[in-house]
Amino acid sequence: DGCGHTVLGPESGTLASINYPRTSPNSTVCEWEIRVKPGQRVQLKFGDFDIDDSDSCHSSYLRVHNGIGPNRTEIGKYCGFGFQMDGLITSKSNEVTVQFMSGIHTSGRGFLAAYSTTDKSDLITCLDNASHFSEPEFNKYCPAGCVIPFADISGTIPHGYRDSSSLCMAGVHAGVVSNTLGGQINVVISKGIPYYEGSLANNVTSKVGPLSTSLFTFKTSGCYGTLGMESGVIPDSHITSSSTLEWPNETGQVNIWKPENARLKRIGPPWAAFISDEHQWLQIDLNKEKKITGIVTTGSTLAEHYYYVSAYRILYSDDAQKWTVYREPGMGKDKVFQGNTELYQEVRNNFIPPIIARFFRINPLKWHQKIAMKVELLGCQFSIGRAPKITLPPPPQNKNDEKNADFMDDFIHSVKTSLQTDKTTFTPEIKNTTVTPSVTKDVALAAVLVPVLVMVFTTLILILVCAWHWRNRWKKTEGTYDLPYWDRAGWWKGMKQFFPTKSAEHEETPVRYSSSEISHLRPREVPTMLQTESAEYAQPLVGGMVGTLHQRSTFKPEEGKEASYADLDPYNSPIQEVYHAYAEPLPVTGPEYATPIIMDMSSHPSTPLGAPSISTFKAAGNQAPPLVGTCNKLLSRTDSASSAQALYDIPKGQPGPGSADQLVYQVPQSVAHPTVSKDE
Repeated sequence: DGCGHTVLGPESGTLASINYPRTSPNSTVCEWEIRVKPGQRVQLKFGDFDIDDSDSCHSSYLRVHNGIGPNRTEIGKYCGFGFQMDGLITSKSNEVTVQFMSGIHTSGRGFLAAYSTTDKSDLITCLDNASHFSEPEFNKYCPAGCVIPFADISGTIPHGYRDSSSLCMAGVHAGVVSNTLGGQINVVISKGIPYYEGSLANNVTSKVGPLSTSLFTFKTSGCYGTLGMESGVIPDSHITSSSTLEWPNETGQVNIWKPENARLKRIGPPWAAFISDEHQWLQIDLNKEKKITGIVTTGSTLAEHYYYVSAYRILYSDDAQKWTVYREPGMGKDKVFQGNTELYQEVRNNFIPPIIARFFRINPLKWHQKIAMKVELLGCQFSIGRAPKITLPPPPQNKNDEKNADFMDDFIHSVKTSLQTDKTTFTPEIKNTTVTPSVTKDVALAAVLVPVLVMVFTTLILILVCAWHWRNRWKKTEGTYDLPYWDRAGWWKGMKQFFPTKSAEHEETPVRYSSSEISHLRPREVPTMLQTESAEYAQPLVGGMVGTLHQRSTFKPEEGKEASYADLDPYNSPIQEVYHAYAEPLPVTGPEYATPIIMDMSSHPSTPLGAPSISTFKAAGNQAPPLVGTCNKLLSRTDSASSAQALYDIPKGQPGPGSADQLVYQVPQSVAHPTVSKDE
């Protein structure tokens, strides 16, 4: 009568004294016989130990033995208040006996212990929580039987659990370990949140919790997605039931609570059975085999109809003909799942191991008023694979072997539940889903070549853009209008000799060349002779565009019409100094007009025979300047010393510095011309 909470699994379990964690009663005793697989050994770990030692472990104690029965040997005898036992107690065989004796005492909680096989070196107890471990991530083994009424948890998945929660009990609530089997958990510690929700899952109630400094979650396989009831992926035609509730409302309209109404979170009435008994069922066709890891249920969700299912069984099939009831491995009876406790709350139950099937059926066993529910299935796609072949032992030869035969039947049934060897071969829906090797190679080659080609073309484009940008910058630094090795103005002077100019009347005149004068000159000195009307004023050295040279001048007289111009050979002039390409203002001390230019007008067709030609020069005194023909050199416009002494023509009608008798004009010809008289 001294046995408390006890779950003895095939590989692990939990045991506690009666009334734990309250004071155990006087004069009680309990023995636990633990067996694991042959060849394994048992290890025992205490989560709490508080036994009265007032009589030196004489009447109150805990004793551990190797083996079971009269041949067992004692490993140790323990007592004490708040006794701390470092390490584990390990047996020498696969059998252990634990004996608890409680004598006359006034205090003492008793004990809580966990056991497992020795290959589970990271065993913890149901009382351990996340605050006992400093690592941000760790793996531990939870024993079976950690759903205990004296432990609390706060939180739910996926938000996480408060750090004060029991690790193993939270693992059962999250569906990562089974309460009847235990299992491995992978825990991740993170920063806490201000509020923890409560929920009911896997027969564990999580309470609402306040702010904490940290929380923990579990790493899982990720096969917990919804399978299509809520979203509508599963069509209405694939949801059937044993019966449907039909009833008229106050207005006489008939309400039908059809099976397709059994979609979780769908607004409106649920599915309800016409008759409420244990033979009713709701069936879901998933269209193909899938891996089902859990189920979520609610009641009617209608306040005026307080209906819900509080307990149910699960059946599954591959052909909707032969059905299998879900059982946990090693268990000889059908598993009954806890359902709802009211009509609104969502309750989750997980399948460990998962179910692999196409057809899924819910069989209500207990309900409130009427059978009514809404459902969602959890899981993922199932990758087809053949299950390992099970080798059966020979049939029993005597009565002593019948127990072993029964054990093997249960074991085979549990393996079939997890592996689904019955009709889990290939189905037509997933044929030809693999990729041939050649296609795989091409895909891999394309996956490598495409990024490489993109990088190469991108690099070439960047190089071209950078080169173009550098070239533009180099041009800007050199200067758009700078000519590094020739004078721009001098270049224009030379180039405009090759274009015809207009006379004062804006008439085009042909370009004529004197072969007699060109013959005795060097090629470098051969000028281009332009035949045109004589002008009153000298044309500018430079102008705008070549086509408009004959319309522009560097100065404007006070009166008289604009005159045309003619240029002499620029090649016989001295080497010009480099000066600005545009016309510069004349110096104050310099001449009023531009430097004179001598032109050969002897062969001009428009000049009348015997008529005196007019020169653009004014001679000093009465002496005419010497004639040098086409070899006369131009004066440099930048020669300020000689420009002060140069004499220029006076426009017609303008009074000059001397009298009219001193105005003698010369015609630039290769032969001498008579001097112009005063009458002109």
